[in-house]
Amino acid sequence: MPETLAETFARLEDEDFRVLSAVERGMEHNEWVPKDEIAGLARLHPDEATYHTGRLNDLELIEQRDARYLGYRLVATGYDVLALNAFVERDTVTRLGAKIEVGKESDVYECADGDRELVMKVHREGYTQFRDTTRERDYTHDKGHLSWMYTARKAAEAEHEVLEDLYETVAVPEPVDQNRHALVMSRFEGVELRRADVDRPRAVLDAVLDELAASWEAGYVHADMSGYNVMVSPEGIRIIDWPQAVETDHPHARQLLDRDVSNLLGHFDKNYDVNLPSKDESVERILQ
Repeated sequence: MPETLAETFARLEDEDFRVLSAVERGMEHNEWVPKDEIAGLARLHPDEATYHTGRLNDLELIEQRDARYLGYRLVATGYDVLALNAFVERDTVTRLGAKIEVGKESDVYECADGDRELVMKVHREGYTQFRDTTRERDYTHDKGHLSWMYTARKAAEAEHEVLEDLYETVAVPEPVDQNRHALVMSRFEGVELRRADVDRPRAVLDAVLDELAASWEAGYVHADMSGYNVMVSPEGIRIIDWPQAVETDHPHARQLLDRDVSNLLGHFDKNYDVNLPSKDESVERILQ
């Protein structure tokens, strides 16, 4: 059985993190960081650097290529470990638990800061496409090899910024911390709307429309609304997954709002026999 991220993290030594950071820095200039450069970047004796590079390769946190030269690069889990280490050093995360959600563009882990239950979300935008593309193309002479790291980091930064702007007035997770492609948020004990069988669907719809109205007033359109992005519980709702949100002065903000509302109404129309407002009525309610 493969190790969990927490198990792998617990096995790492200080020198392992130094080598991971060295590979990360080296990738600013090389797709594959030459083995001979890692010791200097990590400030380790060459024999130490070789040992820890081998450990990290065995743990599948980096990968190697021996073509024109022996080189290494980060894989997604190695990037995860670097972000997690930053959270641990800042005391944002004191315990990492199981992976509770796996998606095309993110993975979510349960975690905690002392007694407070949290979640850590790591963005995956661009990584699968990068892995597929590199089977066919050599990125050595451009910055394409950094695209997945950059894309995922920008998604995490964008989502964290939106949550900070919305948290006081909209039912969203509380943003706690962000590093690289990962962010830590409050945990909401609910179920995705797409998997929920709610007793009062019209009341839930009204609650979501109210939150979309509050979001619009605060300056944002979610821009990816669906049954996947609303969490429901007896205590209320939370709207999640905001990396693609746009500001209300965006030239396509109204078009994106219309699409959000259509998707939302479509979910309730498909799953419940309930009298629904029209799309125009719902949008007007949000904008007033």
